[in-house]
Amino acid sequence: MSAMYSHRAGGRSLRAWATTAVALAAAVALGASATAASAAKSVNIVSQAGPPAGEIPRNTHYYTTIQAAVDASTKGDWVLIQPGTYYEKVKVTSAQSGIWIRGMDRNKVIVDGQNQPGNGIEIYKASKVWVENLTARNFDTGCADCGNEIWWNGGSGSGEVGASGWYGSYLTAYNTGLNGSYGIFADNEEHGTLENIYASGFNDSGLYIGACRECDARVSNAVMENNALGYSGSNSSGRLIIENSVFNHNLVGIAPNSENPGDAPPPQDGACDSFKNTSSTPTFETTKIKRCEILGNNRVEYNDNLTVPTNGSTEVAPWGVGIELAGDYADLLERNTIANNPNNGVLGFEYPNPFTPENGFEGTIFFQLSGNRVSGNQFVNNGYNPNQAGSPFTGDLSMLSNYAELFGGPEAHSVNNCVSANSFTGATFPANVEGTWGCQNKTTPNPGGGGGAAAYLLTLQGESKFLKEVSPAVGQPAPPDQPTMPNPCAGVPKNPLCPKGNV
Repeated sequence: MSAMYSHRAGGRSLRAWATTAVALAAAVALGASATAASAAKSVNIVSQAGPPAGEIPRNTHYYTTIQAAVDASTKGDWVLIQPGTYYEKVKVTSAQSGIWIRGMDRNKVIVDGQNQPGNGIEIYKASKVWVENLTARNFDTGCADCGNEIWWNGGSGSGEVGASGWYGSYLTAYNTGLNGSYGIFADNEEHGTLENIYASGFNDSGLYIGACRECDARVSNAVMENNALGYSGSNSSGRLIIENSVFNHNLVGIAPNSENPGDAPPPQDGACDSFKNTSSTPTFETTKIKRCEILGNNRVEYNDNLTVPTNGSTEVAPWGVGIELAGDYADLLERNTIANNPNNGVLGFEYPNPFTPENGFEGTIFFQLSGNRVSGNQFVNNGYNPNQAGSPFTGDLSMLSNYAELFGGPEAHSVNNCVSANSFTGATFPANVEGTWGCQNKTTPNPGGGGGAAAYLLTLQGESKFLKEVSPAVGQPAPPDQPTMPNPCAGVPKNPLCPKGNV
């Protein structure tokens, strides 16, 4: 699987959407918690020391491994994990749909892969599974679909959504070696939330959401640093909000993208009616469309880390970019702070994928850049890479098109992108982009760039690869402790760890 080449609706503001999303998420969570608490059959406690002396309540059971507690759980049950380092791989299956897995301390409940091949916690085709308040670290590639710390897997590679309802909060994922693939990962899933999460040290992406035509997902209060890609989302479409989060010191900060053939069906399409789309290259006839995929109120800074591990896909990504839109459709970038990224604050471009000129582009889809909106963002000190000094394509924001046809692709249709009300301190391409390409216009033309734009992208790819050959990647440091869940007994039925129950 390749992360790279591997909402504003109508007039509603990001804040209005976010408020609605929060209210809905809270209502669902509280309702589900109340229902589960009243109907819970078991509280399965994981303790490496085994059960305590004395009488154990009827609904409580003790296990010495997380997997054993998970295997004993069914819908409505809780798995509560006491502090300890657990050297095991955990797999949740459809038989465990509807369970909670919660550590009692985010920084002291650790699932450790010891830099061996495997996945930390994999939730495979199981719906409505919560994973909360723990750390997963150092699970590596080296076997099929390995190297993922926490993975909601709805059927990777199937082209279909195989699970609904995935929820994570107060999660830490990191890898201190070179072979960690993804940190916190959801694919072929719909209806999910992630809050208060952290990931670092991955050669693909710290956070990934992909292969969902209508994702219906929300991420907030995430910190993604020291990864090849902070966030990547291949063919993640429809309602998807990433807000109030930090993406810094990655090779690339945020990179939603269209992908072919991995994580089908393509493309990445942020339009609110994306679920109706059956084309891999949709068209938008106006800038006045409803967009439901929102990147808003984030800090995207210092994505300049050439020491991070990479894989065959991410090592050729145009590096040093805050937000990279590779063949994206109908995204909204609003109210972000995008600063100190060496090549581009925002870089959007047409994307022939796979890029195989040696095969005559057989099987390539020529994804366009169309229908996106960039508004109300603050850009500061982007495009300072001295190797790109003088290039018209480096700076705060660049949109690039009209080169796919040079490779035998169709004429450009990267139209109806719009840019308004941003604070720029550096160059843009096209220049004076808020004129012809301003959101006051009902339609906007291709931004252009042609062969020069293609050369710029290839130069950034080559520069990244060359610099990493000169100075090879190193394992990234383990992070400091992250904020733990204030009350890990919240919503839990009465049990020896939570004697008051359901507080």
